[in-house]
Amino acid sequence: MQNHYPLWKNVLIISVFLISLIYSLPNLYGDDPSVQVSSAKTITQEKASQIESSIKNAGVKLKAFEYKDGRVLARFTNTDDQLKISDLLRDQSDNDTTVALNLAPTTPRWLQGIGADAMYLGLDLRGGVHFLLEVDMDAAVKQAEDRYNDDIRQALRAEKIRYQSVNKDSGYIKVTLKAAEDKPTFFALLGKEFRNLDITEPEDATQVWLKLSEKEIRETKKNAVAQNMTTLRNRVNELGVAEPVIQQQGDNRIVVQLPGVQDTTRAKEILGTTATLEYRLVDVEHDVQQAVEGHVPVGSRLYYEKNGSPILLDRRIIVTGDQIVDASSGMDQDGRPAVFISLNGVGAQKMGKLTQANIGKPMAVVFIEYKVDTKIVNGEKVRHKEKVEKVISVATIQGAFSKRFQTTGLDNPQEARNLSLLLRAGALAAPVDIVEERTVGPSLGQDNINKGVLSFVVGFALVVLFMIVYYKLCGVFANIALAFNVVIIVAILSMLQATLTLPGIAGIILTVGMSVDANVLIFERIKEELKNGNTPQASIFIGFEKAFGTILDSNITTLLVAIMLFAFGTGSVKGFAVTLIIGLLSSMFTAITGTRMIINWIYGNRRVEKLSI
Repeated sequence: MQNHYPLWKNVLIISVFLISLIYSLPNLYGDDPSVQVSSAKTITQEKASQIESSIKNAGVKLKAFEYKDGRVLARFTNTDDQLKISDLLRDQSDNDTTVALNLAPTTPRWLQGIGADAMYLGLDLRGGVHFLLEVDMDAAVKQAEDRYNDDIRQALRAEKIRYQSVNKDSGYIKVTLKAAEDKPTFFALLGKEFRNLDITEPEDATQVWLKLSEKEIRETKKNAVAQNMTTLRNRVNELGVAEPVIQQQGDNRIVVQLPGVQDTTRAKEILGTTATLEYRLVDVEHDVQQAVEGHVPVGSRLYYEKNGSPILLDRRIIVTGDQIVDASSGMDQDGRPAVFISLNGVGAQKMGKLTQANIGKPMAVVFIEYKVDTKIVNGEKVRHKEKVEKVISVATIQGAFSKRFQTTGLDNPQEARNLSLLLRAGALAAPVDIVEERTVGPSLGQDNINKGVLSFVVGFALVVLFMIVYYKLCGVFANIALAFNVVIIVAILSMLQATLTLPGIAGIILTVGMSVDANVLIFERIKEELKNGNTPQASIFIGFEKAFGTILDSNITTLLVAIMLFAFGTGSVKGFAVTLIIGLLSSMFTAITGTRMIINWIYGNRRVEKLSI
């Protein structure tokens, strides 16, 4: 029978529309200014009750207080109350607690229960902070050279190959052997464990110069950016940001966007800080004053403690920050700020072996941080980067320990808290500089939303008006399908938890204009069939059947372009491409299947003398 859908097809189409309607509903609800309280350890119910009492005693109206999965979320009616309570909780919180500002969705629980959440809003719509970070590639290569320098020295000792020195100089690792006869054994070691180094033999028969190959340098730089992105994601998670955007830009830059973040100072401090620890044995065999005068013993390095006193440390590093798997702050038995550290298997093995062999000897903790200062020189801003290394703690090894231990010597609880966060999130593979910072206020984001919604409403209204005037009742059917098309787009974006930006809104608006193209082709074909003398039922059938190929071809070409935009574009271009792709696919479904279902309901299964088209 012409122009009749079987029951299963009607049920399927209606089910798609109903599901889309439900999953698009969360976007009608707004956000509450909130304060999120989390901890390295789970917050107990008793602690949550104390936090709630503190908020109420402060005389602030609390909209809602939620305790779930060991975290606390306090909702407020305005940002003034939010900021007041965040300052209060930070002053009252212990060293393991993280207090973060956020915007919490107000989606009803029954929608949350079925996994229906609102779309994430991008920085330009929600407000927040944008950082452009530049990875110091030279520092990444230098760190790789330092690792190879230490590894080669340890390998020579392990293989019992006699050598005089292993030093870095002008990009080379210069190895001086005791005798030229040891070269073949050394070359065999290099071929086995250090294949990524280029070998140069100078005139001195006992020397071998090693340098990172071009391939190794490229891999080092590539891995530095990749590891930094992973570390930055971990740090952002510690901040409690729900929908961050962290993307690579070019070869050595990373874009970090934190929508909804209001505490920009805290975000900048956590993201831009490169801090890690190194554990080294103290050199007690040599005179530190001779080292200060310039005679540093081979195998040792001169450092300074926080009070300015010089100290000699062994060049060999026991463990570093990248071997730390967990860190939390607190107080030691003497009430001093401390960081409690857990090592991975490799680090625990090295620490256990070394402490077992050096009981009674002092061990130092070196705190390493890269600081960037901007100074005005001759009227221009000049960024000066400095590596700061200081010994924060020296303690005698009383007994063997490996996986878990504590580090003291920090100035205050806040420093301990920040250091534990950074170590918990992971060490940056190379220092990063914040070369660009932009802040988008919530009011500006709301203004962008209002303008985007206005553009959509005006565009949608013009399309609706055109279709009704030009195609009469059939135009109404097309408009109903168009409305469902928008609902489906919003629902899919919500299900995918995609981030909607201004270009994404532009993609939706463009889809609104393009989605009725299919109906225009179908209706024009129906009108041609009616002019040729076909019956209304036959014209409807032929119009939908014959126009399908043309509709498919035109949408496929546009879809291919949208896919290319998504594949090769970045940032806002991807956002535009995502909404365009989803819009094209959903518009084919609604314009062809949805419109035809409505027309079948009105005109199918009965004798029709005239179509309102």
